[in-house]
Amino acid sequence: MLGAMTLAERITHDITDAMRQRDQVALGPLRMFKAALMNREVEKGRALDESESIQVLNQLVKQRRDSIEQFTAGGRTDLADKEQAEVTFLEKYLPPSADPAAIAAAIEAAVVETGAASAKDMGKVMKAVTAALAGQTVDGKALADAVKRRLAGSN
Repeated sequence: MLGAMTLAERITHDITDAMRQRDQVALGPLRMFKAALMNREVEKGRALDESESIQVLNQLVKQRRDSIEQFTAGGRTDLADKEQAEVTFLEKYLPPSADPAAIAAAIEAAVVETGAASAKDMGKVMKAVTAALAGQTVDGKALADAVKRRLAGSN
């Protein structure tokens, strides 16, 4: 049954389980994710499709990672640890991460496909790579850095 559930249905199911088990550690991030999904649905005026739900989840994970950087820089390791625990928990709901070799191959293919010759073409390459890796989890910042390095090397 779990295999056929959408991400939103799985979150609702997991919230119910966490409430039954009185699992406060899981309940916090699950409720936050559910609220973010509901907010996005209200913004769009319709139910979200699976890719939009994953987009919301990626935004939450990115926000947590940014917070971790801020807390670590501010010497608040207690808060950074709490945010890291939420990231680790939320990442279970993301699709599998893209293999580094697949990312490199997608970047090469995108550079060839778009005829990119310099850093000015980064947007075109990023769009093509993102489309090629759809359905997989990719760290956007790391991807952008890899594309920059590739384009800098091809000048």
